[in-house]
Amino acid sequence: MKKYHLFLIVIAVLSLNSCEKFLDVKTQGFQDVSNFFNTDRDAIRAISACYYELPQESLIGRDIYWEQGCCNDFVWGRTRDFNTLATLHYTGQEKPLLDAFGQIYAQAMNRCNWVIQGLTNRSKERTLSAIETRSLGEALFLRAYYHFLIAYRYGTRELGVPFIAYETVEGGYNNQIPPQTESVMKDYELIIEDLTKAESLLPRFEEYGVDDRGRAHKAAAVALMSKVYAYWAGWDPTQWTKVIECVNKLDAQTPGSVYDRDLHPSFSELFTADATKFWTKEYCFSFPSYGGKNNNGGGSIEFPGVCLENKGWSGELPAGLGYNGWGQFKPTEEIYQEMAKDNVTPGVKNERLAKSILEYGDAFTYFGQPFLFHSSSDIEAGFQINKYMEAFIPEDASGNTALDNEDWPCTRINWPIIRFADCLLLRAEANLVAGNGAAAAQDINRIRLRSNLKPLTSVATWTDLYHERRCELAFELAADHAYDCKRWAVFGDPEIQALALKELNTHPQVRHHTNRADPMSSYTVGDYQDYMIPEKVWNPRCLTFPYPSSQIAKSNGLLQNPPSWQ
Repeated sequence: MKKYHLFLIVIAVLSLNSCEKFLDVKTQGFQDVSNFFNTDRDAIRAISACYYELPQESLIGRDIYWEQGCCNDFVWGRTRDFNTLATLHYTGQEKPLLDAFGQIYAQAMNRCNWVIQGLTNRSKERTLSAIETRSLGEALFLRAYYHFLIAYRYGTRELGVPFIAYETVEGGYNNQIPPQTESVMKDYELIIEDLTKAESLLPRFEEYGVDDRGRAHKAAAVALMSKVYAYWAGWDPTQWTKVIECVNKLDAQTPGSVYDRDLHPSFSELFTADATKFWTKEYCFSFPSYGGKNNNGGGSIEFPGVCLENKGWSGELPAGLGYNGWGQFKPTEEIYQEMAKDNVTPGVKNERLAKSILEYGDAFTYFGQPFLFHSSSDIEAGFQINKYMEAFIPEDASGNTALDNEDWPCTRINWPIIRFADCLLLRAEANLVAGNGAAAAQDINRIRLRSNLKPLTSVATWTDLYHERRCELAFELAADHAYDCKRWAVFGDPEIQALALKELNTHPQVRHHTNRADPMSSYTVGDYQDYMIPEKVWNPRCLTFPYPSSQIAKSNGLLQNPPSWQ
């Protein structure tokens, strides 16, 4: 059978360097799977290659965030040439989509496949060691996560996404194009199978040593299952019961809980730059980014620096201080006002709003210097994301809590991919589907009370669920608010559907200040000015993206769009 070059199949095996954290890795070369996986060190080197893709710019580092432009939580602080992601006029050829698609298939998922194939073959010859068994579980978990990122963003009821499990191919996988599944529901089924196997093979988080924290573990597998079932439930509502089962298994406050997850007492500490506070009970799965001294930024998350004011007020600091922020994502008036609904005293911000967003005149510390927030660069919005600013507080931040390479603005933070608050809100949503508003209120109120917000009445509504997911998880990869709006617009109860459609059919609002250099200047609220044309109009097919036409062409038509995109 003819082979095409839709996806790059060659796998670069990465080895640990002398740094103490397992995610500090560097390229070592190429290996034939038949000559590898002979020692624990081989397994560790191979699984490190699978983790290595997580923080890359095309994935959770930055580019996947551009997709959020179609809802009204944040706008782009600098002009880009792929405004179709914000206006819902997708082509599939937008650079962030192309880069993420290629990264997931050509690097991330294939590396996981390679590790799973190699260790599965070894398990047929001998008993795997504890490290090898753990590594197999990690590879299954990561393959499931990467598969999930593609499945929900491209798969439909009528046609799933390309996927092949190398270990299932008799005689070994021969690098042909992975076939598309018959439906995204099949993809979800396969993802759950991988996560179920991963849970059986992985250690508990508490069994890892200090230097191995951040690896996949049993609770991480169950937490990801809860999200997979929630997205699957759009196509098959019976899956909502599985969401409740998964979160019950995680929740320390549920009788019979297995994994002792819970909310951390402090909302603000979830985004700390203090590595000794990374591993709270709220953590389910994350990428630990350490900043510090690292010339190329490998193994660190750049998103905090991407959100920082472009050039970072360098001209207003003493010589030798400052940081080169990129100013690429900025909050909107809508998300500010949504969070402000929880204020009790007029003019006094609630704890969650204060931690999440800076507005003009807000006091903060930057490289040891006191500042009142203002913005003098790029497209005006009137706000900045504040969740990730702690790393920029110390005077000696550069080389410590922030990377010493200002052209790659990474910081020290335990970057949440799945946190327990998200799981609680998914269980609340499942209970609302089941008509149990009282149970939904209990989960929502746990989150609200943690941030000293007024609790709901005894029964939650869909409006409450919309508000809480939007505000609690704002600007995080732990949620995909754009996809929340899309799935609610297609599958949601009429109450939450109306709220989602309002975001998907309106232009974002921002603040225009009379004097951008003056933190106390007056402002007006108006349309964000960068992506006004063409008009943003929701179409249900925009639940998913079309495949890149360049990839369809390379496949000689073997890769197909679902009917809605043909």
